[in-house]
Amino acid sequence: MFGLFTKFKYKQAFVVREDLKLSKGKLSAQVAHAAVSCAIKAEKNKNKYFSDWFSEGQKKVVLKVDDLDSLLKIFKEAKSVGLVTELIKDAGLTEIPPGTITVLGIGPAPEDEIDKIVGHLKLL
Repeated sequence: MFGLFTKFKYKQAFVVREDLKLSKGKLSAQVAHAAVSCAIKAEKNKNKYFSDWFSEGQKKVVLKVDDLDSLLKIFKEAKSVGLVTELIKDAGLTEIPPGTITVLGIGPAPEDEIDKIVGHLKLL
């Protein structure tokens, strides 16, 4: 389907809080919630990038920030330029209190637009 050197044009980015020290399973579930929520929001709102992102393989990256303040700053930047965004709040049934913001989902959108906001962050 995709060659070794396929150049993706679109992606989603997920920004996670390192200060919460979530287990791998919990973190994976929270990122999955963000991926699904952003994709549904993009498709529902007839986002112009959704179809291309979906058909080219649905690229995703998971990035990290130190704390909630850093995550919210990125959320505000992404939202201000019109990118699809979703803040994921945990239900509080396992590791953390209810309502804790765990992950920010961004996109799908062109890689260069997302990278303007999160390009300085490190991969998780």
